[in-house]
Amino acid sequence: QVQLVESGGGLVQAGGSLRLSCAASGRTFSPYAMSWFRQAPGKERDFVAGITGGGRITDYADSVKGRFTISRDNAKNTVYLQMNSLKPEDTAVYYCGARLGVLTSRAPAYDYWGQGTQVTVSS
Repeated sequence: QVQLVESGGGLVQAGGSLRLSCAASGRTFSPYAMSWFRQAPGKERDFVAGITGGGRITDYADSVKGRFTISRDNAKNTVYLQMNSLKPEDTAVYYCGARLGVLTSRAPAYDYWGQGTQVTVSS
């Protein structure tokens, strides 16, 4: 079992920045591919960014490329999402997910989820 706890969300003006963190516990962290997803009210949970266990490969949704950066520190069992140039359409609850195996953007493929952290971007 892996427990995930997200933090770092909040209210920010358009053009601002936030850094989300997802702390993992329960099992060895490094074998897990980790991803960030987001879900706005009434919408599906969408892939934002992902990173392989060793951190060498990353993937991003087109809507966040060039603005968001995912990274991980396996010594701290933590994955981060640096979000710059935020837009009102980035407003959502952000979730981190963990899975053993290859990195994928498909939410159903993830085995473990955090409780989410709210990000609100005002115009």
